[in-house]
Amino acid sequence: MSIADIRTDYRRHAFSEQDAADDPIAQFTTWFDEAVRAEVMEPNAMCLATATPDAYPSARMVLLKGVDARGFVFYTDYRSRKGQELADNPGAALCFFWPELERQVRVTGAVQRVSRAESDAYFQSRPLPSRLGAWSSVQSSVLPSRDVLEAEVEAVTQRFAAGEVPLPDHWGGFRVVPEEIEFWQGRSSRLHDRIQYRREAGTWVKRRLSP
Repeated sequence: MSIADIRTDYRRHAFSEQDAADDPIAQFTTWFDEAVRAEVMEPNAMCLATATPDAYPSARMVLLKGVDARGFVFYTDYRSRKGQELADNPGAALCFFWPELERQVRVTGAVQRVSRAESDAYFQSRPLPSRLGAWSSVQSSVLPSRDVLEAEVEAVTQRFAAGEVPLPDHWGGFRVVPEEIEFWQGRSSRLHDRIQYRREAGTWVKRRLSP
């Protein structure tokens, strides 16, 4: 079978304007909870797309760690490629894909750092090896070998052996403040349901898009 012959015909659900909540965050929460109940693997995994000031894009998978009326939160090393691109060009796009439910959610908006207090609260909730890892790695930098990384992890482990691991200055959260959120429900023959919410004059406007 060639790559071009691989296809799936989506038939599980439909999604109409009447089905969609008035508020997109409420609609996201409903779909996210359904993804959890469907035992989607890592339902909070999302593709994060950023770009340089001259519009050269990059994308990678990250994990959603919070969502409310203010936006969608994830955490990272601020020195990483995505951290640097967001500092220089503070806008991003997110994409969630839940194949078990034949659903996709796309988010675009401006990006801002979360408060240090919010970052610290999340950082201290992480497992100890993850906190040590945040101190051990300069994310996205060139690494001579795996041995160098493991030696740094050992050094950091010894450094903090006697106490708590504090939040590094180079690590914390970003919040994507949505201006547009699209809910995509797969349908047969590629005639998908697409309901888009767009913020206009402070109000969410809902409309259907062509598949």
